[in-house]
Amino acid sequence: MSTFDVAVIGAGIVGSAIARELAGYELSVALLEARDDVGDDTSKANTAILHTGFDAKPGTLESRLVREGYHLLYGYADRTGIPVERTGALLVAWTTEELDALPGLKEKAELNGYDRTEIVGAEEVYRLAPHLGEGALGGLTVPDESIVCTWTTNLALATEAVLRGVTLLLNHRVLSVEKPVEEHETATILRTSEGDVTARWVVNAAGLGADVVDRLFGHDRFTVTPRRGELLVYDKLARPLANRIILPVPSSRGKGVLVSPTVYGNVLLGPTAEDLIDRTDTGTSEQGLEFLLEKGHRIMPELLEEEVTAAYAGLRAATDHQDYLIEADAERRYVLVGGIRSTGLTAGMAIARHVTDLAGKAGLPLVPRDDLPEPPRMPNLGEAFLRPYQDAERIAADPAYGKVVCFCERVTEGEIRDALHSPIPPAGLEGLRRRTRAMNGRCQGFFCGAEIANLLEADR
Repeated sequence: MSTFDVAVIGAGIVGSAIARELAGYELSVALLEARDDVGDDTSKANTAILHTGFDAKPGTLESRLVREGYHLLYGYADRTGIPVERTGALLVAWTTEELDALPGLKEKAELNGYDRTEIVGAEEVYRLAPHLGEGALGGLTVPDESIVCTWTTNLALATEAVLRGVTLLLNHRVLSVEKPVEEHETATILRTSEGDVTARWVVNAAGLGADVVDRLFGHDRFTVTPRRGELLVYDKLARPLANRIILPVPSSRGKGVLVSPTVYGNVLLGPTAEDLIDRTDTGTSEQGLEFLLEKGHRIMPELLEEEVTAAYAGLRAATDHQDYLIEADAERRYVLVGGIRSTGLTAGMAIARHVTDLAGKAGLPLVPRDDLPEPPRMPNLGEAFLRPYQDAERIAADPAYGKVVCFCERVTEGEIRDALHSPIPPAGLEGLRRRTRAMNGRCQGFFCGAEIANLLEADR
């Protein structure tokens, strides 16, 4: 294989955004992913909130990039069809201590460049969120917090990267790093599970494995602790209970347990925050379920009377640093992108610009291209927008969009076919689920799973 100008390790949201950004220049780019699909690790399992950055630590790199990324992703979503709903958020104070913290949070938001928060009393809290449990003392409104489809975001960024000429290398887990024998050669050899990949520059956006890759390049500056967040997904009939994101007053452990609508029409309760050792442990637990039900009973007791559609867990890349770790090593031609927490969904496109700028200043030649293709138009997975089964004109042109195969989520045969023939087709049923919502509803594939598996097999 020829030598790439840049190899990006990790095809989550951040890595895909970086590969897409670099492909806007006269560079050959490879995007390496250890799994068999893009966005199949941290990026697929989060609360899917597009943050304003109101509560970030002022003056940090994270604060700046979240603020910039919010606007970049909103614009990108409009161009590509990523479903976004500006529901707004409400931080609820349940104790006098939390109530006293609200002015400081408002001031922090203003220091972060966001001046639209408002402190409200208990009466207004219950007007905005009438199904809250008893005892709320006040709140802070954040009108521009939004919900977004994290699956489509990742896929859109990776798809556009591929359309711009990026070489996507799935199942390429980086095992070791070597310099070529020839002293004059400036490239790096990445030994992977599927063979060697050689690149002049390497960007480490490996998420949960970023510290491991960083050590392969001779550094020892941080350690990733996998922090498991378990969530419950409530049925669509619960959606009227949560018309906006309900947030707790944050603590040093994170943003705490929230109640949030989703773009798919469900309601989320979670996440937990449990530090683990195993970087693959995404199983749910009895303790996590009990914790969430206890919190949910306080926040919104009516929600617990609704049916749970699913429970899942995601791992966040927690570190002992209070900010993103993004640094360029000009001598080694290497850029670390580490410590990217859940805000990476919002900040991803801004992180990509920042990384490209750092690499350029460290010596990566950046010559803009003038032949870039149009961004892809992604299939809509959002319940608030027109779906294929509702589109009479589309069905008339192609009856496959009128043949529903997943009745819980109203997914059609045409959408399954389109996903299987897309620039980055799914490797299996889980990838198909993230591209279409198939098997994501009440029956969790019990009714439609066999037919969808047959469609997948018949296409191979």
